[in-house]
Amino acid sequence: MVPKRKKSTVALQQDEQQELPIATPRRSGRIVKKPSEVLQSDAESSKEVSRTGLTQARGKKKKMLGDAEDVGEAIDSLREMEDNFRDAVKRQKLALDKSSLQGTLNTADEDNAFIPRPTKAEPDSILTQSEKKLLRKAAMMKDGVNEAERDNGVCEGREEGDLEEPDINAFKQEGSRPPPVHSDYLPLPWKGRIGYACLNTYLRNSNPPVFSSRTCRISSILDHRHPLRDPTQPEHPTKNRPDKDQPADVARGRKYVEALGLANARDIVKMVRWNDKYGIKFMRLSSEMFPFASHEEYGYKLAPFASEALAEAGKVAGELGHRLTTHPGQYTQLGSPRPEVVRNAIRDLEYHNEMLTLLRLPKQPDKDAIMILHMGGVFGDKGATLDRFRKNYAGLSPGVKARLVLENDDVSWTVHDLLPICEELNIPLVLDYHHHNILFDKDKIREGTKDIVELYPRIKATWDRKGITQKMHYSEPCSEAITPRQRRKHRPRVMTLPPCPNDMDLMIEAKDKEQSVFDLMRNFKLPGWDRFNDVIPYEREDENRPPPKLPKKKQRKNKKADIDDEDGEPEEGPQPLPEVPESEFGMGGPDNRVYWPLGMEEWLRPKKREVKNKKRNGDEIEDD
Repeated sequence: MVPKRKKSTVALQQDEQQELPIATPRRSGRIVKKPSEVLQSDAESSKEVSRTGLTQARGKKKKMLGDAEDVGEAIDSLREMEDNFRDAVKRQKLALDKSSLQGTLNTADEDNAFIPRPTKAEPDSILTQSEKKLLRKAAMMKDGVNEAERDNGVCEGREEGDLEEPDINAFKQEGSRPPPVHSDYLPLPWKGRIGYACLNTYLRNSNPPVFSSRTCRISSILDHRHPLRDPTQPEHPTKNRPDKDQPADVARGRKYVEALGLANARDIVKMVRWNDKYGIKFMRLSSEMFPFASHEEYGYKLAPFASEALAEAGKVAGELGHRLTTHPGQYTQLGSPRPEVVRNAIRDLEYHNEMLTLLRLPKQPDKDAIMILHMGGVFGDKGATLDRFRKNYAGLSPGVKARLVLENDDVSWTVHDLLPICEELNIPLVLDYHHHNILFDKDKIREGTKDIVELYPRIKATWDRKGITQKMHYSEPCSEAITPRQRRKHRPRVMTLPPCPNDMDLMIEAKDKEQSVFDLMRNFKLPGWDRFNDVIPYEREDENRPPPKLPKKKQRKNKKADIDDEDGEPEEGPQPLPEVPESEFGMGGPDNRVYWPLGMEEWLRPKKREVKNKKRNGDEIEDD
């Protein structure tokens, strides 16, 4: 039944006003009158109604005049607000014209810009949210953001123009750049190793989760210098926290952060075995495996507390022919003019070298366990930066020198910039195709993968001189990316293989990690493509799930039927699920179901319970 609609309050008031003057008396109050009296009373009532109508008409006229005045004042205030808003927009545009942004927002060719904007600010037009955001971001980028990032050290090593401003002309210029020229060579049949970086999405979503980047804050280290409120019970986020009223102990806080590192190191074994099961022989270790190990104040050595755990991981990797590498962060810069930055960089490189050394890999896998480093910032002069790098590189320990490798980036240093110094200092060069397509020497080479092939012999020679297996990095920008800043973001999964040698190691840098490697395996029938299958949405066969709950019995009115059930056989409940051994946790189950389609990462977790809102019968819907 459709619910009844209420009458609006305005209509109710009007009806009451119309009915009040001619209200009919109650039945009990009616009196039978003579015809003459009825005529006389009708005449008097008609006069009274006419007088009342005139009074109401005069009142309504006055009220309408008052309402008209209020509406006029409201319209005037809206016009004033609109004028103020238009003036504010003009001031913002003038401020942008005077700033360093090239190409004003008032140019006539603004119609062809890639960002949709109105051709002319009409009197009744209002800027959209995207236009307001563009103006606000452009005003903040020059003054506020650069200074804040410079104060926090985020812009360390960047030139003044490294932070790309939202210039509308940049969209037109980048969108009309010459199309890239790609090679048609595919490295098939594939004989090398393909890997991913740091995180396994399937294992990360397993129960319990398996990953090697557990970390914490410095404040957490300081808090855990104090004992728990109840040391006999495990720590709880709210019920059993560190008691700051108790005396602090530095060793206790160190033990807390070391426990995180040990948990990360132990999970490497599971990740390596998982990779080997599905044909992946290459992985990058997370630099956050041991939190704050290279910190100036809270840092620590990995030996002896982590020696056994790392040696076990290295033993498994060596037996399975698995390659392990690392990639220190972007702030590890040996060419910085600031001495404190160089000291921090050297300390960070020593930490990574110790971690790889404690793996105790066989001879060749130990050589192949490298540390990839970016040159960093330009600091206004590339020549001076290279001179500082030469000086600081000469002071590194032999272990760090043996593992250090340089990589071209997408901000400052191209392949042509780094190849000469790599040849000079005997440092291998990692070619990153994605970075190269964003930043390259336009006077020497074209965008794409075709022209860079000419430099392959020189790049390979930097690896052969040290006897290290060559590796390259490959990723792709998102389809909607136009500017260099937008193209730096990696696509969740790559679509093809680069024109690299078919016997080298290729690192796929994509958001979906091992799933992107699986896509390449399926698309090009690479070794291992038939080892995995699609997951069942929201279900996993490699975890021990709680037993299903028994359904509640309904009370029966027939007592005789209950007696018959008691005499007969008991009802069979749901069968218990088979127990999964600990070694098979997260390994894909009997059918190797570890692949999830693009965008369906939520399938790895149990489906959330959907609560449907029940509509009550008889609810009345009010008119707007």
